[in-house]
Amino acid sequence: MIQQRQHGFTLIEILIVVVILSI
Repeated sequence: MIQQRQHGFTLIEILIVVVILSI
């Protein structure tokens, strides 16, 4: 089930991190 995570971060996760850092 976790084979989808080939990359360290997905685009959605990167967007979430950017939003958190922007606050």
